[in-house]
Amino acid sequence: MTLVTFSEWQQFTAAWPDLHFLQTAEWGQLKAAFGWDAQRIICDGQGIQILFRRLPLGFTIAYAPKPLGFENPAEISPQLRDEIDKLCRKKRAIVLKIEPDTWQDVSADTWGLRISPHHIQPPRTSVISLVGSDDEILARMKQKCRYNVRLAEKKGITVGASDDLTGFHQLMQVTGGRDGFGVHSLEYYQKAYHLFHSSGRMELLLAEFEGKPLAALMVFAVGRRSWYLYGASNDVERNRMPTYLLQWHAIQWARSKGCLEYDLWGVPDQDENALEAQFENRHDGLWGVYRFKRGFGGQILRSAAALDRVYNPWLYRLYLWRMAKSE
Repeated sequence: MTLVTFSEWQQFTAAWPDLHFLQTAEWGQLKAAFGWDAQRIICDGQGIQILFRRLPLGFTIAYAPKPLGFENPAEISPQLRDEIDKLCRKKRAIVLKIEPDTWQDVSADTWGLRISPHHIQPPRTSVISLVGSDDEILARMKQKCRYNVRLAEKKGITVGASDDLTGFHQLMQVTGGRDGFGVHSLEYYQKAYHLFHSSGRMELLLAEFEGKPLAALMVFAVGRRSWYLYGASNDVERNRMPTYLLQWHAIQWARSKGCLEYDLWGVPDQDENALEAQFENRHDGLWGVYRFKRGFGGQILRSAAALDRVYNPWLYRLYLWRMAKSE
């Protein structure tokens, strides 16, 4: 079996300008510190990082988010497929879930794949083009958003890099309690910062007013793409619009890294017409963040459907049943 180390995977993926951050060695290491087992295979010039999550009785769920080259599974070499199967069977995986790194639907008539009814990552998002000057990027924003960016500057908001992970976690707890979403532990954010910041692939940005922290975010960059993954704000001085200026600085940081797009990472899974028709009246799920994200002028895109490679049909049916009950 052609398994490789953290550093070997880093070296292999360094030549891929379109590598997704969920396939970086750093992401695998982060998940490995919190209950997952990260395994990496290179075969015939192709590769994949797979995360395994333990289930009762020694079984596992295998998950490959945004793997290299799986936009067309038919182009994956038979040798790599065999190595993946060997690994998944060794790990007693009941299913391998693949989320292809493409906006186009992928054919599932290869290698026994089937369209999965479930995504792990949010399937729909808003992606901002970073092509052009600052003025051109600002011009693509909605007028109110552009106004709020400038208002924050006029009202004394400052934004800079920070390493205050404890303060960031406190802001995340405030935001999670206000908006009803789960928050990782302080140790999780510390580990993410250590892994990605040390490789130059992440920055923690903090918005302040007169020295008081108001909002913060983690922005990631790999190759030509960047992502806004974790963000938080408290309930103080919100009229100064710190989150708008914070995002603008994240966009500028991503541009300084040579990125051509900035992924705002997750909006409600509805087409753009439905989003625009409902965003003023909906407050559940991701609707609140959509009201904020829509202003930045991104393009609404939907990832290809997830694909499942089933190894244990009986337990896979049980897995689907449990997933359906939890929805």
